[in-house]
Amino acid sequence: MNVILLGPPGAGKGTQARILVEGRAMVQLSTGDMLREARSSGTDMGRKVADVMDKGHLVTDGIVIGLIREKLISGTAPGGYIFDGFPRTLAQADALGTLMDEVGQSLDRVIEMQVDDAALVARITGRSTCAGCGEVYHDVTRPVPADGKCSNCGGTTFTRRTDDNADSLKTRLLAYYKQTSPLIGYYYAKGLLRGVDGLGEIADVAKEIGAILD
Repeated sequence: MNVILLGPPGAGKGTQARILVEGRAMVQLSTGDMLREARSSGTDMGRKVADVMDKGHLVTDGIVIGLIREKLISGTAPGGYIFDGFPRTLAQADALGTLMDEVGQSLDRVIEMQVDDAALVARITGRSTCAGCGEVYHDVTRPVPADGKCSNCGGTTFTRRTDDNADSLKTRLLAYYKQTSPLIGYYYAKGLLRGVDGLGEIADVAKEIGAILD
């Protein structure tokens, strides 16, 4: 299945995408990862990406769609694709839909990670991440183990994003609601949208998503 995970910063999209990758042999298409991979690939598209980024320009929607096209036709995702960070706008959603039609694939589900903004701010401002594997911890709800080692990989270095503070998060939430939230109505009209409680326990959210995909 091909799915989009929608939700504001900190809603848990990355965590749930990782669970789907590990449990369903899906491939996560992260815009940032694809751009970094393309830049070092030496391909025509990679050189185009490098040229744009080296000049300090924003990568166009056309380039991102081109990178996604390469992934979709590669046949390397037996379980399907998870779109992460794209689409963010209605124009990008239209372009993705057109691309899926062109390559003979479909978008099967769009899952909205629903959150309460105040609870989200409280959750994010206490968040830290293992530098080794990306496992997420929280000062209150899931502290770093007492021995100072990540329970997933044993790493001992933990980082906090500089923008994981209340003011920065509110700015990011505003940008999300202005640019991306219209996609909720867009995909609802197409009959693809399903919602889950993004602030639930990780395992519970994963179970909800699994039920939707099954």
